Amino acid sequence: MPLTLQLISGEFTVCRLPAAAPIPAWAGSTVFSSITRTADELSIMCPAGQVPADVKHDAGWRLLKFAGPFDFGVVGILASVTAPLAAAAISSLAVATFDTDYLLVKADRLEAVVQALTAAGHTIRRD
Repeated sequence: MPLTLQLISGEFTVCRLPAAAPIPAWAGSTVFSSITRTADELSIMCPAGQVPADVKHDAGWRLLKFAGPFDFGVVGILASVTAPLAAAAISSLAVATFDTDYLLVKADRLEAVVQALTAAGHTIRRD
């Protein structure tokens, strides 16, 4: 299933806060932010520039947006992208929304990501 993915400008960060922590004001973004609370943690993904230095985080991520929307009944969308990346030994972090999926990949592997995905028949659009 060939897909089109848009490379979103900028660097993103994945943060970990205590499970009971309030959602911080810096967590929101009109570009992209994902806030997930579980019994174990509060996880925030957002643009790197807005994360305070004292917050536990992993920086250096780039963001790919799947061209959607996708019906919930469609099978294999994420697998069609993650399988070629896994075959190329590239890790990724997926986030889903109501309409589409997003994939975070390490910035230092971005060109390898583009090569693996285009070889698998996908299209990568850059800003």
